[in-house]
Parts: sequence; structure tokens; C-alpha cells
Amino acid sequence: MRHALRGKVDRVSPASNPPRKPLRIASVNVNGIRAAYKRGMQQWLDGRDVDILCLQEVRAPDAVVRDLLGDEWSILHTEAEAKGRAGVAIASRIEPTATRTTIGDSYFDTAGRWVEADFDVNGATLTVVSAYVHSGEVGTQKQDDKYRFLDAMATRLPQLREASDHAVVMGDLNVGHTQRDIRNWKGNLKNAGFLPEERAYFDRFFSEECGFVDVARHLAGDVDGPYTWWSWRGKAFDNDTGWRIDYQLATQALAESAARADVDRAPSWDTRFSDHAPLVVDYQI
Repeated sequence: MRHALRGKVDRVSPASNPPRKPLRIASVNVNGIRAAYKRGMQQWLDGRDVDILCLQEVRAPDAVVRDLLGDEWSILHTEAEAKGRAGVAIASRIEPTATRTTIGDSYFDTAGRWVEADFDVNGATLTVVSAYVHSGEVGTQKQDDKYRFLDAMATRLPQLREASDHAVVMGDLNVGHTQRDIRNWKGNLKNAGFLPEERAYFDRFFSEECGFVDVARHLAGDVDGPYTWWSWRGKAFDNDTGWRIDYQLATQALAESAARADVDRAPSWDTRFSDHAPLVVDYQI
């Protein structure tokens, strides 16, 4: 079953110029791209007509990523220095005009958690970011690193908003912002991913300070989910006991142009290619 989120789409009369084809942007934590391809990721991608694809937790050398995706994609990929960990990528049908692989804090330059690409879309500059925020663990260095990365995001987001006509930051951000984003929120109040301190960062991201909009929530409204991650263990997927931790955060005008968002939830537990489902958004820009 797929959760579909629909926004208002303006209709045009036959005499009007037809609307441009939407720009389709997808984001997914693949939980290891080699494993994802073995489980059927290619079949999903072949049927989605994606223009820009953002990947997280790639966990593979650059040559493997390019071989799996194929020559039809322009690929920006940064590996983590720690082998078999993290890794983010942006694959696009159009060539970027500029690329960057740092969030602005050199501490994360070899972490494989942030890449940016600029695109010329109908004469406007669109900046796309693929990001993978640390999962964290209370009372450990992992949590300290997570807060430092979120601090860097809070600095970088306003810069992106000012530098480009449009910007969208997406990926596995490893925080459920509100109670609507986690099925078992009461049981996670003291766990990484739903800590008040983490959620406060997202309040800032969606405030005037940073100026970004949670696109999927904007289209879905005040409903539970739709979730994007379910544990491999037990009956979490079958019972839809999930977390909404994969986002597309867009600047205001870009968010307002979003006509549709889909969480491509697999039809069954055994047909998933990752423990995350892709988040796919159509932008009419």
C-alpha cells in the first residue's frame, strides 16, 4: 500500500499553455546500495521517472555506485572515511552547474553526510542537498556529533535560502519532529530521535530564522505519518509502527509549488529494498 499526499493542483483551460512537467525529486536511505539493488531497488527506480535522486547510507565505493546507477545519471557522491558507513549521493538527469561536499564545519568533511548540487531549472537556481543526520545515542559521542551536525545545519540553511532562488534539503534526518511522526512516541521520549533538544532544532528549521518548510507535512496536514522507516524486526512494518524521519525541507516558494508527495511504501515486508521508504515529491517550478 502506498501513502499518497496530494496538494492543490491548478487546472488550465484547453486554450491555455499546458503546465510544465513537474520536477520529480526522490530521497531514500538505501541502507547499503548494493543490498538495496539485490532486493529490487532498480525495479522501483525504473518505474518512477525521477529527475533528481538523493541517497543516504550508500555504504559503497564510488565505482560501485556509478556502476549500479548507470551512465544515464550525473552522480555526486561522497564516501565516509570509515568504510562501510554513511555515504550520501545526488544523482540527476540534468548536469549540475556547481557542487559542494561540505556542510561548513570541517569536522564532518570526511563523514559522508552532506552534499549539495546547484541546478538551472527554467532559468532559476535550485540547490539540492542530500543529508544523513547521525542516529545518535544518549550520553555518548554519537549524540554530541548529532547535535554538532544539527548546529551546522541551523547555520547552513539560511545561507542556502539566501544564495539560491530555491533550495531543498532532504534525506534521513533521524528526528521525528512531532508526536504525529512516531507511532510509539510515548515510549521514545527519552530516546535519540525524539528528544526535546533534537526536536527544537526542527522548530528552528521551520521558523523565520531558517525559513524552510516540511513539504510532506505541509501537504499531508495534521495526520499520523505517513511514516518512512520501520524496523526490520518483529511486526513493525506489518503494523505500521514506524517513524517519519525522512524529509524534504524546501524554501517557501518551492514548497508552495509542491503538487504531490508520495511515500513509496512497499506492498509487503519481504518486498522492501530498504528499511526506509522513498519520499517522492513533484515540484511545479
